[in-house]
Amino acid sequence: MSGGELGEFLRARRAQRTPEDAGLLYSGRRKVSGLRREEVAVLAGVNADYYTRLEQGRESNPSPQVLDALCRALNLDPEAREHLYRLTGTAPETARAPVPQTVSPELRQLMDGYTNTPAFVLNRILDVLATNALADALFAPFHPADNLARMTFLDPAGRHFYARWDWTAQATVANLRRAAGFDPHDPGLLRLVAELRDGSEEFRTLWNSHHVRGKTHEPKHLVHPDVGPLTLTYQAFDVRSAPGQQLVIYHAEPAAPSAHALALLSSLHATKHPADTPTNT
Repeated sequence: MSGGELGEFLRARRAQRTPEDAGLLYSGRRKVSGLRREEVAVLAGVNADYYTRLEQGRESNPSPQVLDALCRALNLDPEAREHLYRLTGTAPETARAPVPQTVSPELRQLMDGYTNTPAFVLNRILDVLATNALADALFAPFHPADNLARMTFLDPAGRHFYARWDWTAQATVANLRRAAGFDPHDPGLLRLVAELRDGSEEFRTLWNSHHVRGKTHEPKHLVHPDVGPLTLTYQAFDVRSAPGQQLVIYHAEPAAPSAHALALLSSLHATKHPADTPTNT
């Protein structure tokens, strides 16, 4: 268990849970806006000293019953709950297996078959492991298009490419927090977080909030310099032969302006790169 990660997570989520939300009565002025340690302990039905030891990393073996109680006390959603279990080392060991960093030829062939829609493969820390031709064209404004978090926070193109940049930034950091639950000591994750913390104040603020979220299915609102606005939905599929990899496929509604824009982008890319193959190999 990573005591530091666990403690930071508990403190951050405690600070975000108000007494009113928790149904607690209090009077007078409070020094903290969120819950006190003692209040979390009462809500979870555990000893206050025991909960303090959890936050300080001095307790290493919380039971599933205690974790369930903390999830209820802190009102954790399913993904935050799963993250808490991973931080305490009670997630299945297979969840901590190294993520393959190469994409199989069979998956690449499948991606290349999607000629009218962008398709790409990510690992847990949002490295772009492979792309098809239209994904190359879509991400062309970025130099390089190597990691979605780096592209969002450190590449100047990100502010223009993501029409809802604030929302994208929050979702991106929440995805990285989820990745930290699988392996807080992953060298690639640690290097990426250090780079982002050094380069972006917005990232530092969001990272300290400890929000956890996997990929949602909300539409992506993008602005490409060659074809203008794009509204795309997407599906993310776990790659069963390579746990930790996800195949992401973007999609535009048929006959909608975004579908015409994607078709134009594909044509422009084919004109510029007549014999092109995916660049992420």
